[in-house]
Amino acid sequence: MYELKQISEKCYYINCPAKIGVYVRDKDHVYLVDSGNDKNVGRKVRQILDGNGWQLAAILNTHSNADHIGGNHYLQGQTGCKVYSGGMEAAFTEYPILEPSFLYGGYPCKDLRHKFLMAQESDVSHFYEAGFPEEIAVIPLPGHFFDMVGFRMPDGVVFLADCISSRETLEKYAVSFIYDVGAYLETLDMVEGMEAAMFVPAHAEVSANVRELVGYNRNKVHEVAERILSICGKPVCFERILQEVFQGYGLVMNFEQYVLVGSTVRSYLSWLKDKGELTAEFQENMLLWQRI
Repeated sequence: MYELKQISEKCYYINCPAKIGVYVRDKDHVYLVDSGNDKNVGRKVRQILDGNGWQLAAILNTHSNADHIGGNHYLQGQTGCKVYSGGMEAAFTEYPILEPSFLYGGYPCKDLRHKFLMAQESDVSHFYEAGFPEEIAVIPLPGHFFDMVGFRMPDGVVFLADCISSRETLEKYAVSFIYDVGAYLETLDMVEGMEAAMFVPAHAEVSANVRELVGYNRNKVHEVAERILSICGKPVCFERILQEVFQGYGLVMNFEQYVLVGSTVRSYLSWLKDKGELTAEFQENMLLWQRI
């Protein structure tokens, strides 16, 4: 864990739970793709940089989930590097309380205000601002989170962030976090047709071909959608749907899983309603969902 792996002449990744990309323009201009989940990871990253005589110029954040921006604060404080982000992700990175607040749907209790869901704040520059390395292409990858992006490096290495999960992860957890199901499926279609020298997903193995894994992720989305529809054979409230999703996939509920899976199930319900496959009605002051 936390070994530096070389992919191409100038591109590397640090092998950790959410892979950290490294692009070495030259020893005085090194760019990270994300920064891990906390300051301890930040320290390990800095040791790797120092050990290679590399100067950190900036962190390029794919999105604002805490496991991708958790090292920002430490590394920015230690090196003075810039942190680049965009759209809604920039706001969440500057104000990390937004992540647990969004997931919970209100002010989060202490059980949700911790490093796994709430990073420390960063000073953020936007991708369009001066200093962003012009040779790096920003690739919109919406769906998993609001304005998630990937990055294509000059040598054709593409960092894919969280747009695909490994088979092992999906077999274990089944319901991967998705904010916008329709946008996520469109992103999968786009990635399936993409060419690259090498793909680096944050939560799957590095590979020159991700088409099969993209297909597996797509199939899992449709499987989860069909399970939700089957639960809604008669009018049912959200909490009952969530309970049956947890029980059906053998998941264990705690505060983190409640908000992560719960937010995702709500996104599925919205998508299915907008597609005309579910109705939503208020009965006796309760919102009930039913398959059409």
